[in-house]
Amino acid sequence: MPPYAPIRWQNGQPFSTEFDDVYFSSDSGLAESHYVFIQHNQLIERFTALPEHGRFCIAETGFGSGLNFLCAAACFIQYAPASTRLHFVSVEKHPLSPADMQQALALWPSLQILAQELIAQYQLLAPGWQRLLLADGRITLTLLIGDVLERLPELDARVDAWFLDGFAPAKNPDMWQLPLFQQMARLSVPGGTFATFTSAGTVRRGLAEAGFHVQKSPGFGRKREMSHGHLAQLPASHWQPPWFARPPTHSGERSAIVIGAGIAGAATAYSLARRGWQVTVLERLPQAAAAASGNPQGMLYTKLSAHFTAQTQLILSGYGYSLRLLRQLLPQAEDSWQACGVLQLAHQPAEAQKQAKLAALGLAHDLMRPVDASEASKLAGIALTQGGLFFPQGGWVHPPALVNKLLEHPGIQLQTDCTISGFHYEQQQQLWQVHEQDGTSRRAAVLILTNAGEAASFDATGHLPLQITRGQITLLRSTVQSAALQTVLCSDGYIAPARHQQHCLGATFQASTDLSIQAADHQQNLQMLAQLAPSLHSTLSAENHELTGRSALRCSSPDYLPLIGPLTAPADFLAYYQSMYHGIKPAANRIAPWLSGLYINTAHGSRGLISAPLSGEILAALLENEPAPLSHSLMQAIHPNRFLLRDLVHHRWGTP
Repeated sequence: MPPYAPIRWQNGQPFSTEFDDVYFSSDSGLAESHYVFIQHNQLIERFTALPEHGRFCIAETGFGSGLNFLCAAACFIQYAPASTRLHFVSVEKHPLSPADMQQALALWPSLQILAQELIAQYQLLAPGWQRLLLADGRITLTLLIGDVLERLPELDARVDAWFLDGFAPAKNPDMWQLPLFQQMARLSVPGGTFATFTSAGTVRRGLAEAGFHVQKSPGFGRKREMSHGHLAQLPASHWQPPWFARPPTHSGERSAIVIGAGIAGAATAYSLARRGWQVTVLERLPQAAAAASGNPQGMLYTKLSAHFTAQTQLILSGYGYSLRLLRQLLPQAEDSWQACGVLQLAHQPAEAQKQAKLAALGLAHDLMRPVDASEASKLAGIALTQGGLFFPQGGWVHPPALVNKLLEHPGIQLQTDCTISGFHYEQQQQLWQVHEQDGTSRRAAVLILTNAGEAASFDATGHLPLQITRGQITLLRSTVQSAALQTVLCSDGYIAPARHQQHCLGATFQASTDLSIQAADHQQNLQMLAQLAPSLHSTLSAENHELTGRSALRCSSPDYLPLIGPLTAPADFLAYYQSMYHGIKPAANRIAPWLSGLYINTAHGSRGLISAPLSGEILAALLENEPAPLSHSLMQAIHPNRFLLRDLVHHRWGTP
């Protein structure tokens, strides 16, 4: 897949050289978008009628220049009640480059406020799911980068209206097929609508076969006719694993308690607060970001696999989201973060081979590009003996700055020095009651555990196979020579450019919970630096005789993916699905015995800055019945029930 769409500009408008077609009407693209998609999906009327905290979901085939999205977003802001939210999901196989996008949208002055918001976030468009937030989080854009017939089957959403767009059927026949229309029917709410500029017979017949009632109306401008309609016949349901099905949508009091004020807890609270929830965050320590999220510098970089594993897919989605969020919330500074770039050096032949395979994927250079030793040295500002992969938008973050900024939201209340002794669900009131050791009790409709390894210390979570590893960083006073370092360097470990005349170097991995600073770990970090950048090792070792550092505990899972989602009672789960022991597939309506309103968000390991910010959006999507920010298979890969399912499949019986 080429990183960006090949286009040429003619008469001031973008033209696809691959599909030999225009991106929008040369007469008036904005007027055509409004006529075809807004008017024939009755969006003004439907936006106006939304209830308080209501949601509306539009899905589009072909994001193109983003014109249809901006037209719908502007209409939503004008007509929908202030507490409502718009979710716009769009598939694009060949996205425009940021420069071409900016040039195309400059044609529409009335959309410039929203267009500039879009352009500011329109980057790092790696294959997969990419989430962007506009209008102070009120409008969510989820871009699915890839082929529409591959992406839509992986989409988890309930779509109210479709913008059936893209290049004309005669120019792009691979898209306009029955499988596309069947996916539209699968994803649509009952009565969901569609509109499209084309009235081609193959399109109308395909839509009708998929269950849509299709009408023709006069087309826009020189187009004689267009098509629109609604889903008249629901498609037959297909079996889906019930243990991964969404729990019932939360419809009661919009209150939540989040246990843990690290990056996962802060991101969770922030995503809910932006949706109008009242969130209380309880932290055991005297301040937020005082445990694993308390290091002075955390690295924003991506360790990828050319095989696009589940971990790589999650990283690519989370990396883009984290960087967009940082740019929205925090100005770059020594006390916040720096997008200084990251050099992932090929320190061994095997690593060089892996990097060559990644480079061959042809990902956009604003995400990653290969560099030789000479270019790497120029980028880093110091002499390096090997090249590698350069991530130009990566860098480092001061994690407490991000955590505290997220927790500043007025819908969030932080309570520190809170040690939790237990919790239980009050069925009659449909509230969770959380008990603290000092006798204090708090209640909320939803309870979310984000307190790393301590999340498994309760009766409801004791079955979760959380793993704890100790990590130690070494802090080194910068020297005249080391101050020249301009980028993060990483391989098996990392070193960051100086922050307040101090470098952060690390980090070790130990199966230990001892948080005392260990001299052996300092030496291990220095050995890593000697391999990574000998010149830095020489100057920093000579000037730093008494080493200082910090240790913290990471929480991970056996498959190195986080646990994000609803929780079930283990004994009930095993009883529900014991037929799996005999290889019998349970009924699809045998929904898992959820513990109503109980969720978990933990085990982000050493990648918390990449995966944790997006995790808040994942939980909010589940609680609010919104489109998932990740593919269906990836949502299953991070689901807490995967370990109970593993025990069933492998006949691991006994006490969960």
